[in-house]
Amino acid sequence: MTARQKIKTYPGVPYPMGVSVTPDGKVNFAAVLHTKEECGVLLYLKDRGAPLRLPFHMGKKVGNIYCLQADGLAGRDFKYNFYAGDEIITDPYAAIIYGNESWGKRVDPELQGGVCRRDYDWGEDRPPMTPLSDSILYLLHVRGFTRHASSGVKARGTFAGIMEKIPYLKELGITAVELMPAYEFVELETEKRPELTMEEAKKRFADKPETEKEPRINYWGYKEGYYFAPKFSYAASGRPAEEFKDLVKALHIAGIELIMQFYFPPKIKQAHILEVIRHWVLEYHVDGFHLLGVRVPMALLATEPMMGNTKLFYETIPCEDIFENGEAPVYKNLASYNDSFLYPMRGFLKGDENVLQSALECLKRNPKQAGVINYITNYSGFTLVDLVSYDEKHNEENGENNRDGCDVNLSWNCGCEGKTRKKAILTLRERQMKNAMLFLLTAQGTPMIVSGDEFGFSHGGNNNPYCQDNGVNWLNWRLLDEKRDFLEFVKNAIAMRKEHPILHCPEELTMLDYLSCGCPDLSYHGEEAWKLNTDRQNRIAGVMYCGSYAKRGRKENDSSFYIAYNMHWEPHEFALPALPDGQRWVRVCDTFEEEPKHHAKNRKAPEEKPESAVEEKAGDSAGEGRSTRVQGRSIRILMSCAAVPAEMTGGNRQGKRDGKSGEKE
Repeated sequence: MTARQKIKTYPGVPYPMGVSVTPDGKVNFAAVLHTKEECGVLLYLKDRGAPLRLPFHMGKKVGNIYCLQADGLAGRDFKYNFYAGDEIITDPYAAIIYGNESWGKRVDPELQGGVCRRDYDWGEDRPPMTPLSDSILYLLHVRGFTRHASSGVKARGTFAGIMEKIPYLKELGITAVELMPAYEFVELETEKRPELTMEEAKKRFADKPETEKEPRINYWGYKEGYYFAPKFSYAASGRPAEEFKDLVKALHIAGIELIMQFYFPPKIKQAHILEVIRHWVLEYHVDGFHLLGVRVPMALLATEPMMGNTKLFYETIPCEDIFENGEAPVYKNLASYNDSFLYPMRGFLKGDENVLQSALECLKRNPKQAGVINYITNYSGFTLVDLVSYDEKHNEENGENNRDGCDVNLSWNCGCEGKTRKKAILTLRERQMKNAMLFLLTAQGTPMIVSGDEFGFSHGGNNNPYCQDNGVNWLNWRLLDEKRDFLEFVKNAIAMRKEHPILHCPEELTMLDYLSCGCPDLSYHGEEAWKLNTDRQNRIAGVMYCGSYAKRGRKENDSSFYIAYNMHWEPHEFALPALPDGQRWVRVCDTFEEEPKHHAKNRKAPEEKPESAVEEKAGDSAGEGRSTRVQGRSIRILMSCAAVPAEMTGGNRQGKRDGKSGEKE
């Protein structure tokens, strides 16, 4: 009996698109084909050399959708394509794409679709649904995250490799992993030759025929792809769909969400985008999406009932097309994801003039209808350590004569371009990195950390490493030991943010005393309490968060916080706003100090003295003083705690509350 005789075909149904199995065990094929020629399915069976052609029933199409059902394929392994005349078409809805299984190797001339098993056991899987205000995002590249030998994982550069790193992510305090494109895309591309001088061309292509072109890796993957299939070469098991589901399930068990990036070029239809997003929510239990492209239908996606619990991030959110009469969502799942935080905060970090007001707005911003994603570095541009180590980009390795990548980085090398052994410069760089991390983790929006920034990973000054599939992009995990102090600082800062609700409120603070407790929820200060100098040359500000406003309805109030930002290169004295009787300010973090002072495991209840606090001394402004001296280019964080009894301090120095400030010590 021939293969054709074994497989019988019948008229199909137009939905779902691609390949699906009917209740009676038939396989349904549905494809959009704009053709008047004969078209159908090409079946590639293991027991048959040439592909088997199954023509569509031409009179049974619905619109532009051709479909058929095949009996006799149940339980058989097969690959497939569609054909229209002489053209062979890879199914854009395919659950698996064959022909691109090995990263960086030439693909088969014809990519082929495949079918994954549908009986995956999700068990008791539940989405964490972490509120945006409680979220800590962590951006990573699936391959680059664990590809380096130092990663210590068995399945390097894969979804399984990320699973091996889940304990690290939990220890760091991450609540959501954001994956750069992890759908199927062809990473090998023909090299775009830059404009070269005659001498450069001779040197570069002296030993190569003029017709030969070097393949180039699109490492990032921001291109059109096969949007319904996880990337095959990111699967260690050879079963990309199952391995991706294993990753989602394992992350959910750990309380971590998975956010996917999708890039849609202008040619992709908006209806198709909606289908893609629905598919990953239903089939893969994905928690959210960061959508990239110029024609993404955000209003359509945001009003789709199925997406009500799915996080949707885009450059801008058209709230006026989504919400009526200023209503607020039951679950705040939308957020703007753009550079509006990056540039003002980089300018503030450098100590630029006339950026203080913009920086304070960035720290405060948290709209009620749609959140904001804050970041100071991203996949493109400098890493955090490069941001404080380079004034200019160094993209020569990309082969485009350093003409690619952004020229405006708002970076500062702290006195020396690139690597140095000068201790003073290295100390300043680490302090600036701490400052940048505190910008992120003390802002009211949702912070996004780029993987590797927490332990000082460098691209060597390359601000556009889109084609670097090597150590430029592969995280070097040996830095965990070399940068242990900085890593611990980041962990402690994340823990402090997560522990204190006032540092990440669900809605934007009002700067009003609507509880009539004698203090607004948020207030600005300077060298004088309750008075901020708004001069364009001012580079300092004290920001106070009143703990009484943390999560209204709590039985107990949170501690209050005073954060002194000094981005001037000179030290400044900040007069502290007085606390209610029985409370005092205690220092919990200072980026100028050699070692981080704030350790989550040592923190105690507000009424107790934190072990991480500085030693109490007479006249110590970090303890009971009415002012605090903050060194240049540093941030100091004070927290309200119960006052130490007078008999323990040799006298009560608390002073009377006067609503302003007391005498400086």
